[in-house]
Amino acid sequence: MDQGYRERPAAHETGPYLEPLRILIRGALAPLPWWLSEFLLFGLKQAWACLFAATMLALLLVTKVIWQPGWPVHRYDFLFLAALTIQILFLRFRMESWDEARVILVYHVTGTVMEIFKVRMGSWAYPETSLLQIGGVPLFSGFMYAAVGSFMARTIRIFDMRFSHYPPMWQTGFLAIAIYANFFSHHFLPDIRYLLFAATVIVFWRVNIHFTTDKTTLRMPLVLAAFLSSTFLWLAENIGTLTGTWIYPTQKTWHVVSFGKLGSWYLLLYVSFVLVTLVVKPRPPESEKERHDL
Repeated sequence: MDQGYRERPAAHETGPYLEPLRILIRGALAPLPWWLSEFLLFGLKQAWACLFAATMLALLLVTKVIWQPGWPVHRYDFLFLAALTIQILFLRFRMESWDEARVILVYHVTGTVMEIFKVRMGSWAYPETSLLQIGGVPLFSGFMYAAVGSFMARTIRIFDMRFSHYPPMWQTGFLAIAIYANFFSHHFLPDIRYLLFAATVIVFWRVNIHFTTDKTTLRMPLVLAAFLSSTFLWLAENIGTLTGTWIYPTQKTWHVVSFGKLGSWYLLLYVSFVLVTLVVKPRPPESEKERHDL
C-alpha cells in the first residue's frame, strides 16, 4: 500500500447524539504519534462502517443461545423485526445516510430473490419456522446480504474512497450481471465461475482504492481488497452455520464451510460493489480528476 497525505478529513456520519463521543475520541488520540493515531482511527472507522453487519452477527449469536421454542415470536421473525428496527433507528438518529439505506433496500431485494432460488434448488436451507418468509426463505436473510452493501457504502463515505483507473460502467454492469446470472444458471448449465474470476481481474486489475484514515491516504488494489473482504465474509458465514441459522446439505453435524464458498463470496462482492456504485458514484482521486478537467 502506498502512502500520501491530505488535509481534508473524511466525512463521518455519527449523528448529533454520538458527536460528543467522536470529539472526545479525537481529543484522546491527538497527543499520540501520527502513525499510532492513524492506525487506531482506521480500526475505529472500520468498526463504525461494520456497525450494521456486526449488530446482525451479534443477534445471530445471542438469539441462538437464549431463544426458546415456546416463545410467542419465532427467532427468524424476531431477527427480521430487529433488523428493520435497527435501520429505522440508524436513520432516525442520523447514524446512517439515506444513500446507504437505498443500497440496503436494493441489496435486500436482489439477495432475497437469490435466496428463494437457492433454497428451492437445495443449495442450503433454513431449518427453523417463521411467519415472515417467502418460499421457505425468512425475510431477515435479505438483511444479511444488505449488511454487505451497507458496509461498502459506509466505507466509501467514511474513508472518502476514490478509485483510480475505474472502468466504464457498462463493463462493470455487464460483469455484475454475468456473475449474478451464473449463481442461477450453473444449476442447469456449465459453471463459468473460473472465467468470471479471470474477468474480475481483467476488468479491475488497474483499479486502486485510495482511502483516507485522517490525514493519511493509502492505496490498495481493488482486487486485493475484494479477496480480503471475501475472507471475512466467509468467516461470518461460518458463524451463521455454527448458530444453525442456515445449514448446507453436507452439514449433518457442523463443520467449517468449504473454501469454495469463499470464491462465491469473492464474486458476489463484485455484484455488491456494482450495486453500490449505482447509488454512490465512484469518484477519481483529486489528481486524476484535475487531469480530466484540464
